[in-house]
Amino acid sequence: MKIVKVTYTTKAGYAEQNKANIQKVMNDLQAINNPNISYTACIGEDGKTFTHFAFFKTDEDRKVLGDLPSFKSFQEQLKASGPEVPPQQESPSFVGSSTDLFRK
Repeated sequence: MKIVKVTYTTKAGYAEQNKANIQKVMNDLQAINNPNISYTACIGEDGKTFTHFAFFKTDEDRKVLGDLPSFKSFQEQLKASGPEVPPQQESPSFVGSSTDLFRK
């Protein structure tokens, strides 16, 4: 299993556009319905700090997300917006989950 956590802070005026861009990615992920990808995005209480968690069963599944046009567009637009705090990526280790992350 591969896990990626990304946190960043947008400018206040860009947060709504960022949410819309994230939703496009989520719509595409739901449409392809890959059971080996679990992707979640959250926004902090400040209304502009985002945290994304992505769980991939394999490296190939990670590539599926990276190759989505909506994901590429999301990344490009975020970078162009000049975030207050640029994306910080971590690769935490899995300990446990209350649900089965990957449907069988």
